[in-house]
Amino acid sequence: MAKICVVMATFNGERYLPQMLDSLAAQKRPADLVIAVDDGSSDGTKAILESYEQKLPLKIHACMSNQGHNAAFSKGLELAAQEDGDYIVLADQDDVWLPEKLAILEKKMEAVHQNLDIPVLIFGDAQVVAKDLSPIANSWRKMANLPTSIPVLARLAGFNNITGCLSIFDKALLNKILPIPANAMVHDAWIGIIAAKFGKILAIPDVLIQYRLHDSNAVGTGTHYSYDETTQKQICAVETLLEDSDKLNLDVKETKFLKVFCSYLKAREGHYFLFAYTFWLWKHKKELFPQNQGRTKKLLFSLLGAKAVHLFFGKNK
Repeated sequence: MAKICVVMATFNGERYLPQMLDSLAAQKRPADLVIAVDDGSSDGTKAILESYEQKLPLKIHACMSNQGHNAAFSKGLELAAQEDGDYIVLADQDDVWLPEKLAILEKKMEAVHQNLDIPVLIFGDAQVVAKDLSPIANSWRKMANLPTSIPVLARLAGFNNITGCLSIFDKALLNKILPIPANAMVHDAWIGIIAAKFGKILAIPDVLIQYRLHDSNAVGTGTHYSYDETTQKQICAVETLLEDSDKLNLDVKETKFLKVFCSYLKAREGHYFLFAYTFWLWKHKKELFPQNQGRTKKLLFSLLGAKAVHLFFGKNK
């Protein structure tokens, strides 16, 4: 029988963490190991984790200071790589898992592995709920307008359709994923790139969790960064991908795409308009904007540089 390792990152999560841990303990297919990385919490999060050590096969790693969401998950995955496990499942501290989640994911993974001998990542869907678990939407995928598949170039440009807490992947993929670069935009986006380049990604329609939206979500329905901050993070992320081109096994087309995209992002900072990139943006509109809804509007907005954005929308856009 396969072994499943759950990797969770926590930070000041005492309000919702007990419900998450209760739902993890109530899985019809229990986890074989749960690795919880507490990212320097200053509330009662660590004590709550310790109170579940008799209910769950739990290993707690406590960071002395807050390192950030990506770093915490990266540490958890590094610890999981040292364990004797077959599949990795990611968990957030504030969701509620449906009892069948691990059973569904394991069954799907086993079925795929009967026909494929390459790394595999599978991701499902979620019911979206408010902080009190009242329903908001029956499908996170539909609410966020996330396509079930996207081209590799879209992933390289920063678009991600994989929500980490809805996914399962095998040890073979984990070995490819690590180490996660410090400048990666989001850990599950990096995982998606690796899976697309070296393995198979499969979207399933099954609703696996209640995905809670609240004011403190690390990742939710929108960005917490300004236009300038987002551009800077995108530049760092793209430069990281180019630096890791050998590890990612980028081909000529992918490398050229990233270099032009990086040049475009840097040009945003000092210009009003970016008409020189019109043809390139139009040519790659499906990769840059995989969601059909609002694509034309996004394409037109992408022609604006930082100076125009600040002039028309204000500095905090």
